[in-house]
Amino acid sequence: MLYFIVKYLLSPFFWLFYRPMVKNFGRLFFRGRGILISNHFSLGDPIRLAMVAPRPIHFMAKQELFDTPVKRFFLKGLLAFPVYRKQADMLSLKQAMGVLEKNHIFGIFPEGRRSLTGELDSFEKGAAFLALRCSSPIIPIYADPDWKKRKRVRMIVGEPIDPNEVSKTFAGRGVDAVTDAIRDSLQNLKNELERLP
Repeated sequence: MLYFIVKYLLSPFFWLFYRPMVKNFGRLFFRGRGILISNHFSLGDPIRLAMVAPRPIHFMAKQELFDTPVKRFFLKGLLAFPVYRKQADMLSLKQAMGVLEKNHIFGIFPEGRRSLTGELDSFEKGAAFLALRCSSPIIPIYADPDWKKRKRVRMIVGEPIDPNEVSKTFAGRGVDAVTDAIRDSLQNLKNELERLP
């Protein structure tokens, strides 16, 4: 409930002041489960994705943000759940799988941390593992890290990635193959966005 209240209160201001340009916006209108992936350059990235996406997005957030009851209340109300980043966190992984099994949308930044340069960093394998485990399409989104200079939020949505299709010719290396496909897709979207006027 809190998610919808915040989104619909803030959305008009977001669209008015940030004037988002989302190329291939129609690709975000789909039914069933899906994993939205994006590059990560600021703490505001989940907010920008949530404002643009037509459906609610469930995110992982670092466990340190849940350190007080008030923060826990708001973050859980915004469909976020904690992840322990310094170790394999099976509980958060199971929560992410539960989101997808209910045919909801899960959002993740495969770089795992914010890029300090705005360039794509090394990618972790969690998104690929989840996509294969839950047979979930991956929808890549690249967001312009220099949006403040342009005074406008710019994003580009790529074609969905079918993890099963990608992995079927890579016996035993499915997760690596899907991770490579994710990175290639975001790199191509980055190049395409940079060519736009």
